Amino acid sequence: MSSMDHGSSVMPPEYKGEFVVRELTPEDRPWVQGVLRRYWASLVQVTRGRKIQADELPGFVAMRDGEEVGLITYEIVGDQCEVVTHNSLAGHGGIGSCLLAAVRTKAREAGCKRMWLVTTNDNTPALRFYQRRDFDLVAIHRNAVQEARKLKPEIPDIGLDGIPIRHEIEMEYRL
Repeated sequence: MSSMDHGSSVMPPEYKGEFVVRELTPEDRPWVQGVLRRYWASLVQVTRGRKIQADELPGFVAMRDGEEVGLITYEIVGDQCEVVTHNSLAGHGGIGSCLLAAVRTKAREAGCKRMWLVTTNDNTPALRFYQRRDFDLVAIHRNAVQEARKLKPEIPDIGLDGIPIRHEIEMEYRL
């Protein structure tokens, strides 16, 4: 258990009153599973050739007026923290940034040196979002999605804006 209790807020003061961010609890699991199925087509994520059971990961939920408006899950292995899923369910307004900041704090507390994630070549909104938050593009894994589909056949051929999904793009933030 972390030093943060489940009701603690981990967002900048300018967002107080709009929403709160708290750690996921076991009671959140059905909601997390619903979000993963709706936005990720599965409870399983594939990143860099590895299957991850995303609904079993630690994470944070953003709440507004008693309703869930954002989710982030992550996995810490050694001195690295991977952001596995990240969804703002209420558009813009700082939810995604605050969820990311909560994981960044958790990663630093765990002694991580690197926070990283993988997105796909079609996900231009994610590429913009993470670069604006000081993540660097560190690798393009050409045709990696073809291999990922062997582990997760739900990955579509065509993604955002009609762009064929082919490559994994790795981004990192040095802690």
